[in-house]
Amino acid sequence: MLEAFANLIGTINDWMYSYILIIMLLAVGLYFTFRGKLVQLRLLPESIRVVTEKPKGENSVSAFQALMVSTASRVGTGNIVGVATAIAAGGYGAVFWMWLIAIIGGASAFVESTLAQIYKKKNPEGGSYGGPSYYIEAALHSRALGVIFAVILIATYAGGFNMLASFNLISSFTSYSFYEAAGTVVLFGKEISMVSLIGGAVLAVLVSICIFGGGKRIVKVTGVMVPVMGVIYILMAILVMVMNITAIPGVLAKIFVEAFDFQAIFGGFMGSCVMQGIKRGLYSNEAGIGSAPNAAAAADVSHPVKQGLVQMLSVFIDTILVCTATAMMTLSTGVDIKGGLEGAPLVQASLATIFGGFGPIFITFALLLFAFTTLLGNLYYCEGCMNYIAGRKVGKTGTTIFNLAAVLLVFAGALLKVRLAWDIADVLMGFMAIINLPVIVILGNTAMKALKDYTDQRARGKDPTFKASSIGLREKTDFWN
Repeated sequence: MLEAFANLIGTINDWMYSYILIIMLLAVGLYFTFRGKLVQLRLLPESIRVVTEKPKGENSVSAFQALMVSTASRVGTGNIVGVATAIAAGGYGAVFWMWLIAIIGGASAFVESTLAQIYKKKNPEGGSYGGPSYYIEAALHSRALGVIFAVILIATYAGGFNMLASFNLISSFTSYSFYEAAGTVVLFGKEISMVSLIGGAVLAVLVSICIFGGGKRIVKVTGVMVPVMGVIYILMAILVMVMNITAIPGVLAKIFVEAFDFQAIFGGFMGSCVMQGIKRGLYSNEAGIGSAPNAAAAADVSHPVKQGLVQMLSVFIDTILVCTATAMMTLSTGVDIKGGLEGAPLVQASLATIFGGFGPIFITFALLLFAFTTLLGNLYYCEGCMNYIAGRKVGKTGTTIFNLAAVLLVFAGALLKVRLAWDIADVLMGFMAIINLPVIVILGNTAMKALKDYTDQRARGKDPTFKASSIGLREKTDFWN
């Protein structure tokens, strides 16, 4: 039965990314790139400036904290395992297509997070919350579609993404001798590695200890861990590139040459650099799928565009910095990317050529931090969607039941097979994008008007503030009247 399910998910995944999402992602991203006049590049310096602004309320979530929550979800095991998987399957050219989907997707990320700010709601403590479900209902007057999106998001993040994060972390242990030495055990008629069983259980316990502390603890934990984790990882990548500096020009040349090898691309499209780069790039940066707006809506800013710019910056941090770091670490060492290794073991093998036994240990430690922050950031998103579905703040009993189920899924993810783990995450993420992308196109004019309002005020030397009436917004908003 499990095999039949895996085959079905695999078929849906192949069809979805061959015929629907590749067109939607590029079309919507290009549409907002042109409408926003290259907003993702033109206002990149401005996004760095606004991320440091302090919130007005003492207990409010700052733009930086909202960035860290969304980056905690974006910057995860996909930045290591996903990049290496894409390279192993699609070759050097996959890196180019990951870059392209990030640059184009930055415009989509800007629009969805700006909309989340415009249509955000007030909570009793004076803060705010929101996301795609809320702007779907407010602007399209469809609570049913908002609920459907919320359900899919919960399934994606508590299920697909968290199971994959768990799997990716445990997969890094396959490089060590103790993985085979520990042996296996038969569970539900399947042979399961003891390392997967024990590792999954330990990770589930660690996650449960943190999530039962509540949402504010999630913000604090990710706010500390994400910057430290990201900086150390990028510094290691820079060190590897410096040690292999003579190989870098050849690697870059090969990335661009293979990216446009159309005979190879169309000869096996599903395994091509285009498809692998787009799939793994989307999984990594999440631009346009409607996840980051849930964090963006919580930020206390004077103008919605500020948070749109901040979340746009998160896409660049994720793909242009962290994913590139993994790609260059892997490719500059000369490790054979077609030698049978993929995911974490491929990156570990590349670092082992320089640092010996320390290389695999460093990647395992980085994956532990990446996985942990991803798991926490993902559950933060789910909390808001559960409240939306219930029409109120979910009580302690409901939250406890959900958290227990989420912890069990973390454990289950460690026991999955590689193809099924990736396919479940890809399909669920794809359904989110299929709903969110058309919605932000329909509402895109509102975001573009807000952008013009912002740039006009900046041109006059002002610190922009927003009023819904200034862009002719008819829908009633909680914050901007």
